[in-house]
Amino acid sequence: MTKIGIILGSTRPGRVGAQVAAWAAETAAKHGHTDVELVDLAEQALPVFDEPRSPLTGSYAYAHTRAWSARIAAFDAYVFVTPEYNRSMPSVLKNAIDYLYREWNDKAAGIVSYGSAAGGARAAEQLRLVAGALHMPVVRTEVNLSLATDFEAFTTFTPAERQAATLQQLLTEVVAWSDALAPLRRA
Repeated sequence: MTKIGIILGSTRPGRVGAQVAAWAAETAAKHGHTDVELVDLAEQALPVFDEPRSPLTGSYAYAHTRAWSARIAAFDAYVFVTPEYNRSMPSVLKNAIDYLYREWNDKAAGIVSYGSAAGGARAAEQLRLVAGALHMPVVRTEVNLSLATDFEAFTTFTPAERQAATLQQLLTEVVAWSDALAPLRRA
């Protein structure tokens, strides 16, 4: 059983990401061979990175970091749900990722993005670069949701049917990669 964390990377008031993350979590729970948990960064209360030492050390001074570390370390894989803000991922998501290092290593990831013109693709590309630096392979398939076509009036999530099939493929790849990386995580 692959334990997948669905990480909601927006804390903005009025965000539509909660609908997208719930859809991803529900789909993942039905996918089979998965144990799914939604991780909402709005509930984590992580300040701007404040640890006195590099995350590479794995030595954390603050309780909020130790709690975040334990939460993230418990997963075998991740699906990041990210909006695109100003052609990038939100700073709250980057901050949460930057708190840790080894907890992300050798765990597969998928990306579900949303935004206006590019469906969040630019944020997804930046997230791929960051994940690579953390030895966290991101699967090829990604879901890019358009605020114009996958949301009613830019507020109510109504994904096109093809998006569900793409999400299923993404999850299949995440589970396969997670299984393949399991020996590295145990080492």
